[in-house]
Amino acid sequence: MKPKLTLVGAGPGDPDLISVKGVKALKQANVILYDALIDPILLNYAKKDCQKVYVGKRAGIHSLSQEEINQLIVDYALKFGHVVRLKGGDPFVFGRGFEELLFATTNGLEIAVIPGITSAIAVPAIQGIPITSRGINESFWVLTGHTLNGKLTEDLKLAAQSSATIVILMGMTNLSNFVNIFKTLGKEKLPIAVIQNGTLENENAAIGIIDNIELLVQQKQIKNPAIIVVGKAVELRKKLNNFF
Repeated sequence: MKPKLTLVGAGPGDPDLISVKGVKALKQANVILYDALIDPILLNYAKKDCQKVYVGKRAGIHSLSQEEINQLIVDYALKFGHVVRLKGGDPFVFGRGFEELLFATTNGLEIAVIPGITSAIAVPAIQGIPITSRGINESFWVLTGHTLNGKLTEDLKLAAQSSATIVILMGMTNLSNFVNIFKTLGKEKLPIAVIQNGTLENENAAIGIIDNIELLVQQKQIKNPAIIVVGKAVELRKKLNNFF
């Protein structure tokens, strides 16, 4: 019973968007440590004797600290063998996946990574918003809504000056600050989307421009978990209005 950690990305929310390889790992696991945004139906892939442990974090409410989660991974692996760490989206996109891998391998565990579909690309796509489109933009930025010290990332000011599509994860609490950055650059008419519960049946979206997005978000009662997408590519969605 060799101690092993497999880091699995579950995708953006819809349980059907996990990879086949991810499902195989769940079926082989002795222990599954799973996050808050994981659809519980994914746990049905586990063996009957598999231990399932919730270690989720939601908007400042943490059941366990990251250090405690790291130690749990090692403790369970040494005791039971194969641990699957099931994380929403892709574990290497603001998911602290590398921290967990590093702690595991430092403590003698075998490690493996199974990537997941990141919400940064999938959630806009489900809404008919391409992250890139020929003649519209040549790049995209994926930014965190808050840094370790709780402040806005300086990268947003750089991204806002470009023609890139900008995707902000975990940024709802700072929406007003983001909007103000674009307004100071004279980009009040720039298209923007705020999408809650992306890829799920209760998905909710506000699509507008920088000038009116806060009002639309209020009217639609959009809350976390949500992502913000800014850029001319958002406007392309109108061409698919019969389908979205």
